[in-house]
Amino acid sequence: MRILVSNDDGYLSPGLTALAEAMRPLGEVTVVAPEQNSSGASNSLTLNRPLTISRAENGFTFINGTPSDCVHIALTGLLDQMPDLIVSGINNGQNMGDDTIYSGTVAAAMEGYLFGIPAMAFSLRDHGFEHVDAAADIAREVVQRHIARPMPAPFLLNVNIPNLPREQIKGIVGTRLGKRHPSEPVIRMTNPRGDPIYWIGAAGAAREGGPGTDFHATAAGYVSVTPLQVDLTHLEQLDAVGQWLEASAK
Repeated sequence: MRILVSNDDGYLSPGLTALAEAMRPLGEVTVVAPEQNSSGASNSLTLNRPLTISRAENGFTFINGTPSDCVHIALTGLLDQMPDLIVSGINNGQNMGDDTIYSGTVAAAMEGYLFGIPAMAFSLRDHGFEHVDAAADIAREVVQRHIARPMPAPFLLNVNIPNLPREQIKGIVGTRLGKRHPSEPVIRMTNPRGDPIYWIGAAGAAREGGPGTDFHATAAGYVSVTPLQVDLTHLEQLDAVGQWLEASAK
């Protein structure tokens, strides 16, 4: 099995190293990751400047672009053969609920999914990489399950893992995305020249985190696996929009 590994925390991230090492017993591993931390980059592609490709001492390839750039370039120019699977992470912090809209970790996996390749995004629930070894073990187990009993391709799985020792993780469950409250207000500060500067505020707390959601599962000590899709069409509003357009044209 050919496995492409990427992330959004950058090629020096402990989570990326842990994920790549966890994948090596399962197949031929190639790592292509951003040069710098690109958290919150979402699905952006760099179209206003050329990108450079470099090789780190540990063999990882890194690109001065976004997570989506990394996977896109790997699939369309770097690799001699398409990978059988793309894995992204292990992210330094959760990607649950509305986070998936902004997440570069999810975006790297989603770029592969858009090319028809099975993809998985892995994230730790809390920041700090505590118990990243256990998270890497979980990532390997999830991929092994796919190898042993392949899911229909393509698919995109969003996996969030509690920061716990392996023996304290209670299991792996399928979930849906929860929902967050709106983000906290921006943080206004002043630079040394006296000009105002702004930092994006923290993500909002869970607003819908009941049973069945990723928030609920990870808080209870379970690994959350959520299947994602790209089609943003609001099917329930489609008829209403048609009726509105017909009525408003009269």
